[in-house]
Amino acid sequence: MSVTRGFLSFFFIVLFCVKANPHEPAASAILIRKGKVIAIKDGDTISLLYNRQTLTIRLAHIDCPEKGQPYGARARQFISDSCFGKNITVTGTRFDRNKRLIGVVSTAAGTNINKALIEAGLAWHYRQYSSDSSYSLLEKQARLQRKGLWAESKPTPPWNWRKRNR
Repeated sequence: MSVTRGFLSFFFIVLFCVKANPHEPAASAILIRKGKVIAIKDGDTISLLYNRQTLTIRLAHIDCPEKGQPYGARARQFISDSCFGKNITVTGTRFDRNKRLIGVVSTAAGTNINKALIEAGLAWHYRQYSSDSSYSLLEKQARLQRKGLWAESKPTPPWNWRKRNR
């Protein structure tokens, strides 16, 4: 075997054995993290104390109004009342580019916080990143009942608000 062929064989073995990011799970892996909520960043982002380290969680399937938007403070207060200082379980499958675990947050009592925010009219189903139709149904019900932000005549989705306020 030539030196070049030997080197290439070694290179490909190393390439396939080393993960690009050891903190990210395989594409189909399910991550379950349990810990105590130690901070509420906004309506859809929290910090979890997990294994004595802080892990940032971005709630999957939803997008809440931003801090400067109508109902942004209410969404933040809702999630704070629901889980701040409490033990929760996060079920996720991936990390985003900001190293936040994207997941569904459940309280010890079994409440799905992601869905609770939609039901309360404090979040949109983030269809761009979610194909779970149960969130669309909950949003539709909240709209029909004019709950939370759906009491407004034309609420601005956070993704549009962010574009305008960059």
